Amino acid sequence: MFNRRLLSVVNMDTKYMAMNDGSELAAGRGSGKDRIPRWEAESIKPRARTPYMQMTFAPMERRLDIAVFRAMFASSARQARQFCVHGAVKVNGKVVPYPAYRLNPGDMFQVDPERVLYATGLSKQPPKSSKRPSSLAQEEEGIEEATEEVAEAAAEEESQTQAVKAEQDPDTTDTPEAAPVDMKPTRKQIQDLTAQAKAILSEEPLGVAQKKALRKFIQSSKPLLSRAGRANASPTEITDELSTLVAELDLGVGKDDKPSPEKAASLDPINSLSDSELKQLEQRMEEHMRAEKENPYDPSKPYATPWRPRNYMAPFAFIPQYLEVNQNICSAVYLRHPVARKGSAEVPTPYPFEVSQLAFNWYLRRR
Repeated sequence: MFNRRLLSVVNMDTKYMAMNDGSELAAGRGSGKDRIPRWEAESIKPRARTPYMQMTFAPMERRLDIAVFRAMFASSARQARQFCVHGAVKVNGKVVPYPAYRLNPGDMFQVDPERVLYATGLSKQPPKSSKRPSSLAQEEEGIEEATEEVAEAAAEEESQTQAVKAEQDPDTTDTPEAAPVDMKPTRKQIQDLTAQAKAILSEEPLGVAQKKALRKFIQSSKPLLSRAGRANASPTEITDELSTLVAELDLGVGKDDKPSPEKAASLDPINSLSDSELKQLEQRMEEHMRAEKENPYDPSKPYATPWRPRNYMAPFAFIPQYLEVNQNICSAVYLRHPVARKGSAEVPTPYPFEVSQLAFNWYLRRR
């Protein structure tokens, strides 16, 4: 894809073009029209040059996978190549499975929006940190989670063993017992409540008493979850105990010691707000509801919802000037080829001018 032509443009001043014919810029050395340097000056300001050699790899910007990456439709060029190969990219309305397809000025390409949201959004489950726990509480939580997993596995194994024994027992062949009650919905409910309590404990700003109540609820739900996995578990008892745990989770005041009306008013945070703070709270709630309506929670999506962009992207992830991108429909138009201007070039590269010049000379000799 090497090309000897290095595209560049000259920044022309409209006022100068109206007064002159441009012959001064086109004239070379010795024509008498070039500027004579001021040798008597103490410091000579260097002239800004056009970095032509930074355009050595400009033909790569015409590739379809590179253009998809430049348009922020993928988190890396390799992922953009994968999108092309799997048929998720269209050029002018037709599927183009060739990552090396060269775009021409005016071509419009688009990517499947679901692929773009999955590629550039946060993952469904954040990766677990590989660092050691910094405090004793975190170590205890890790031990408790491991103990819970072992208890669940043991309970499931015990229930399976008892079911097999019941099937193989010859004494019960003639008088079969009633089928065991399916406790999976109850166990799922306990797991969901525990997960919600852990999420509130880690995300929401809570007081000391509220944190203690949540930790007590999480601790009490673990043996209940283990008992629900046994074969002889009673759904009525499990449900009653779960209802009792949820009822005791008051995050503030117990059942016996009811506060006085003055204390209840002081405990209510809404009553302590002024009119301006209430108005500001209403505005924030409206903004939150609007954002929730525009970007709702969807558990069926493979990416995290509500959708948020990734914390970081690959190097040189930006939208260049030669692309016109519409993020709403995940499509873009390749307007023109990248060019070099006075003082800058549109092709991103980590290498300086001299390295690009050596690369250009190497390709020039190879060709």
